[in-house]
Amino acid sequence: MSVRTQAWGIIAAVLADTDPSGEAVRQRLSNSLDENPGVPERALLEYLLETRRSDANTAETLESAREMRITPAVPPKVAEQIDAIRSMSRISALLESQMLMTAFQPIYGLAEKSVVGVEALSRFVSDDGAAAELWFAEAAAVGLGANLEFAALGSAAAAAKSLPGNLFVSLNISPASCLDPRLPELFDHIDLPIDRVVLEMTETVKDEEYPQFISAINPLRDRGLRIAVDDTHSGAGALSRMVHLRPDFLKLGRNVIGDVDNDGIQRALAACLVDFAEQIGTTLVAEGVETAGELKVLTELGISAGQGYLLGRPSVRPIDWASWNGRLDVDGLNRHLAGSGQAGEPSVANESH
Repeated sequence: MSVRTQAWGIIAAVLADTDPSGEAVRQRLSNSLDENPGVPERALLEYLLETRRSDANTAETLESAREMRITPAVPPKVAEQIDAIRSMSRISALLESQMLMTAFQPIYGLAEKSVVGVEALSRFVSDDGAAAELWFAEAAAVGLGANLEFAALGSAAAAAKSLPGNLFVSLNISPASCLDPRLPELFDHIDLPIDRVVLEMTETVKDEEYPQFISAINPLRDRGLRIAVDDTHSGAGALSRMVHLRPDFLKLGRNVIGDVDNDGIQRALAACLVDFAEQIGTTLVAEGVETAGELKVLTELGISAGQGYLLGRPSVRPIDWASWNGRLDVDGLNRHLAGSGQAGEPSVANESH
């Protein structure tokens, strides 16, 4: 549904209300419509801004009203719709102004001790400093989730021009957006070759969408696209689908690799997943590597790759990206950690988008 259609729906609901206590509200909105003919979304925003200013100027009156338990003039359902149009306007403004940046975090091949790829993480230029996942959640809630995801994909693909050409680029995407016809079109309009792209699922594919997902993604895999999934939902059903899907990468989070150097159960679990990955031909990536001890054990177990604050922070600076073509100095890393007394910092490797 477009922003304009949504705006007309909210305006109609407000103006159709017959409660006498809401007459002033309806009159303000009607005046805003007269001042912005043919542009309902602008009229609604003008009305909302005016209402906000009016509310700020009459805070004491509103507090008294709350104390007297006066019910608001705007019905609850209409208030929800107004919140939705505010969100739609925020997301639309973000998309129009392209206030979107890409940070890359290095992914190291543990055997070769060098960077083999990166994960693209969205960064938003916003006054409220909201985290990326909040922006994506808000966009999804008002039907603009796919729009924002494709904007992020385009931004990451453009930024990838400054990366060393031998690195793969992991782009976060929801399964729903994989069903969007814009996905195959994307690879016809970006300079990033499809065989360097890894699509990393931010959610589990719903059971009822699984056949459509396979049908949509397989033609792209035939062209060289790779996919990655995580172990967040590793129940028997998910593992069964994983055998059928055979993702190129399986990402292991802190629930598997955390304290793997000290906890025998964690180590046994990681070892089982190494065997599972070998059986289905999948590359394991350990996310959130935080200590040199974890890195040592993960390497010994045969886990192929790792990322986390210990190995490299996300960066928006091309000067940092250009340096990711050298080998990882594990001995130097160990000496640094031993000298500083640090055991690593919480990692953001699991953040979506």
